[in-house]
Amino acid sequence: MNEAVTIGHTQAATANPEAVQHPQALLELAHGEARQSLLTVHRILEATLPEGELAIYEAGGGSTSFLPLKVLHRAHVTVVDIDEDQIRNNDYAHKAILGDIQTYRFRPNSFDLVICYNVIEHVPDVEAALLNFCEALKPSGMILIGAPNPRSLSGVVTKYSPHWFHVWFYRHVRGDKKAGLPGHAPFPTLFHPLVTLPNLEAFAEQHGLQMIYRKQYESPRYPEMRLRMPAFAALVDGAARVMNFFLPGRTDVRHGDYHVILRKR
Repeated sequence: MNEAVTIGHTQAATANPEAVQHPQALLELAHGEARQSLLTVHRILEATLPEGELAIYEAGGGSTSFLPLKVLHRAHVTVVDIDEDQIRNNDYAHKAILGDIQTYRFRPNSFDLVICYNVIEHVPDVEAALLNFCEALKPSGMILIGAPNPRSLSGVVTKYSPHWFHVWFYRHVRGDKKAGLPGHAPFPTLFHPLVTLPNLEAFAEQHGLQMIYRKQYESPRYPEMRLRMPAFAALVDGAARVMNFFLPGRTDVRHGDYHVILRKR
């Protein structure tokens, strides 16, 4: 199919499953709605994926897996990422490919699960990437997407603020001293229209994908701020409550992220 560079690296997590007690992604999440939704995603994947060895495609993959360990330990994971530093940081994939998820194509019906987690907001042509995912999925295969909500408070700030502000926030509010260095978040955010949840739902319906899980939840940045900078967090929470008061329905501008699981019909 496509020509791309395959990069070799140590597969510590898969080589010695007992060495890892919990997915790092879960350990890094403060207790809150994001953590609870990810646990629900884990339960759905464990209950719904077929038995035996699994073929999994991770579209964009760094050092952290968002898979439940019961799934990861019986999966052959292929990662495709355009960033060589991200590829080298990955230590759980069996195959790591330096390539572009918008153009890289696998043989049809290759994978039981495609994961695109905190990636589509950075992609210029989300439609091309999603169509490639659909083609690569086996019948009844699933796509897990985790992404920010562009219509939330954090989404609007991310969209209209310069990238240096994102780096500052990660370093000084989140305490991530490596933020902005090669291979480390935050990465430039583009917010293609398909990142917006209603547009993503419409795409799924048009392309034979059944939505089996959909959850908007409070961004994990809020519980992080409440732990690290409670006075600043109180100001942000207060501003969010004022905005919610003037918005229709049960809109909560703190719902800064979402999980979606789609199944190929």
